[in-house]
Amino acid sequence: MLNQNGQRALMDDFSSYDLIIDARSEREYEEDHIPRAINLPVVNNDEYAEVGTTHRDDKHRAYVIGVAYSHRNIANHVDQVISRYPKKTRILVYCFRGGKRSRLWFDALDTIGYKVERLKGGWKAYRRWVNEQLANLPGQFNYHVLCGPTGCGKTRLLNALKESGEQVLDLEALAKHRGSLIGAIPGTPQPSQKWFDSLVLAELMTFNTARPIWLEAESKKIGERQLPNKLFDAMHTGVPYQIDAPMAERVKLWREDYRHFEDDPQALLNQLQHLRALVGNEEIERWRELVDSRNMPQLFERLMVVHYDPAYRRSTVRHFPNIDGAKKIELDSLDPAMLRQVGLHLGQQAL
Repeated sequence: MLNQNGQRALMDDFSSYDLIIDARSEREYEEDHIPRAINLPVVNNDEYAEVGTTHRDDKHRAYVIGVAYSHRNIANHVDQVISRYPKKTRILVYCFRGGKRSRLWFDALDTIGYKVERLKGGWKAYRRWVNEQLANLPGQFNYHVLCGPTGCGKTRLLNALKESGEQVLDLEALAKHRGSLIGAIPGTPQPSQKWFDSLVLAELMTFNTARPIWLEAESKKIGERQLPNKLFDAMHTGVPYQIDAPMAERVKLWREDYRHFEDDPQALLNQLQHLRALVGNEEIERWRELVDSRNMPQLFERLMVVHYDPAYRRSTVRHFPNIDGAKKIELDSLDPAMLRQVGLHLGQQAL
């Protein structure tokens, strides 16, 4: 039931709305928002800052400026965006706390005749709900976890499993990072921590608890983004699979996924300097020689054998003490057709 301000008493199923409007500024929206929401700010970044600064000295003047900006901006949004939606469109609008900015949008949309609701408590209430859900929902699933050395095709096998209809949680795709010291994707910034949490929860909510979730074994952090605690814990109660592939296939995968380092090997060497305390000066110099000679295939192989494989093994044994008894999947090739076949077979076995 709605109150006189068009607010819902409880958090609702966001998928039931045809349109979700985030009335906050662009900066607020970029940090985090309800998935599927579009940003139609009542006041933009600069206007928001101006109103806030004015409010400290003259509250009345701040409201005059804010409402003037708001009506101009809402008029533009209605003309350029809202006018494309039919009258029967079901709309949810929210702002930071469910206050003035969402009320301004509600009044305009309600006057036009749309079925519009405001999110009680706004984004702040949404954030509390996200945290509550992430503290409970991960524990309701069973997990099938792909373990194996870097470059063995775990991510590609996940994609094959998804193509075959399995429930797949690709955390690296959500974090926009390949999950290691050198895993940053050129030109692709990571989402904020809050937005990453929102993406993880939105994905989990599409899954059926009666079916397993397939995912890769991940560290606590993927780049700069931290996994939700309960998901991290639940992952390590799952069924592990040992994935491996021939070194030649692994090197080939690295050359495809890390092509930017082939073009700029010095950038790779600069990042590897952080491993000096772990591998020693002599090994770093060996890597430098391979960079200078631009022998990237040998460098990639040496990185895996000397550093990544032992490190991954230690981490896997720590989190999955019985990993040596887990089912082994030997991928003779990382060819897409073969991965699809393996993915289909794994999915059938998991039923």
